[in-house]
Amino acid sequence: MIEPHAPAPPGAAASWGGGRSQTRLPVGPGAGRFLVLAGVFVCAACGLVYELELVALASYLIGDSVTQASVVLSVMVFAMGVGSLAAKRLRCRAAAGFGAVEAALALVGGLSAMALYAAFAWTGARDGVWSGGPRCLLVAFSLAIGLLTGAEVPLLMELIQRIRRQDAGGAVADLFAADYVGALVGGLAFPFLLLPQLGQLTGALVTGAVNAAAGGALVLGLFRRDLSRRGRRLLLVANLLVLGVLAAAAVLVDDFERAARQAVYGGHVRVALHTGGQEVVLTGGTPGRPLDLFLDGRLRVDGRDELLYHQALVHPAMSGGPHARVLVLGGGDGLAAREVLRHPGVRRVDVIDPDPALFRLARQDAALSALNGHAFADPRVHLHAEDTFRWLRRTRGAYDVVIADLPGPCGTASTKLYSQEFYGLAGRVLAPGGRLVAHAGPVTARPRAFWTVEATVRAAGLGTTPYRVDGRAPGRTSGAAGAPRDWGFVLAARTPPTLTLDPRTPCLRTLTRAALRADARAAARTRVPGLLPSTLVHPRYQE
Repeated sequence: MIEPHAPAPPGAAASWGGGRSQTRLPVGPGAGRFLVLAGVFVCAACGLVYELELVALASYLIGDSVTQASVVLSVMVFAMGVGSLAAKRLRCRAAAGFGAVEAALALVGGLSAMALYAAFAWTGARDGVWSGGPRCLLVAFSLAIGLLTGAEVPLLMELIQRIRRQDAGGAVADLFAADYVGALVGGLAFPFLLLPQLGQLTGALVTGAVNAAAGGALVLGLFRRDLSRRGRRLLLVANLLVLGVLAAAAVLVDDFERAARQAVYGGHVRVALHTGGQEVVLTGGTPGRPLDLFLDGRLRVDGRDELLYHQALVHPAMSGGPHARVLVLGGGDGLAAREVLRHPGVRRVDVIDPDPALFRLARQDAALSALNGHAFADPRVHLHAEDTFRWLRRTRGAYDVVIADLPGPCGTASTKLYSQEFYGLAGRVLAPGGRLVAHAGPVTARPRAFWTVEATVRAAGLGTTPYRVDGRAPGRTSGAAGAPRDWGFVLAARTPPTLTLDPRTPCLRTLTRAALRADARAAARTRVPGLLPSTLVHPRYQE
């Protein structure tokens, strides 16, 4: 039954809090209102940092940033609506409710990155019920953070009305203005301050501590008279416990990260560094232990079979004609450049990779520089630490060979480098008679993606010759962990190139002309007809 409501007298402001009395404050109404809006600002900034941290960490650990962002954002927005409705029951105890919500949000948001990383490290490689652990935890944290964030606005609306009555529309406008400005600051602080300076784990912990301090200070300092003595004591203890847990986690975060890294990469991590754009990890490289290079948690170089991959990538393209000027796109490890320099007549090699730290590692790490034959010390090799797509857009050079040594069309981040626009730019820098070769991912495991790369290269105006090589090194079984069954490549030129090997090249340990042609015929039998090219605005590699 709806209770009758007497109309307000003319000129009276509508009250969000009904007939509740105004709160006695230790400061004036103007200062109190400013402090509430400042609290809204800080809490909004922290809330957006939690959201961005979940998206970034999930994209790094699980892959496919579009999917992870969609999951996090949609679940959080839904949960915010549910949390806002649930908070209506707390309006009669708005100060205590807001303090409890902020303490819980600080704890959940601050620990979310460590929990998600732990699930990935210790359960991500398991089968069965554990295989979806990181994804389930991502949804759980998105739901919990969304519920708590959604509960903030109704409680803050009640608190600000207790300071000074005003119409609901004006109060909503003030709250949302502070909320949106705080979200702007949090959104800019995450990529430009927290992530590069503190990293994802410590950044989330610091954000949680700021969140707890701001929420606790607002309630205990401004609205302490709305709480009983027992309530003030409980809220103070809760906030101190939250800050203590976050501080303890911050002290232990380096040990935790080392343990988690060993769980992911094994117990032989030699180098682990966070660059501006990725995490670079080197394992092995000691007697009896082949060197492995991981970028953002994904194996990019396996010392047991990298020779298979790099010789198959480089030598067919280098064997089809002139090769005085060579462009390597990617290849910051120096291994593709090593194979290029084996050919006589090479005068210049330009290597384009966005991460200067990888260049330094390839030069200075003893095991990696030995593996790449000290290629970056050769005066013919010129390194460019730039975005590959952007560099191609502005270059006007002419190259005899372009080698796209890229990780494969898996995940949203790499689809730009497997688009029709990218291959159009690469084709534009080819000299007359020049060849382009692109790594196109595994043929057996992802035939649709492989043939989409081939269709995309053709759509850029180049003739193609697709081929593959067996990805199993001698002495390894097909079921070895991390061992690909094969690698697929697309060789291209303005007219369809011939797949051959230059007889003047020093003896190739892993390739023969007959085996290469047989593997090309095997790749042709997997063709998926009717595929459309992938473009920047319509990527087609998701399966």
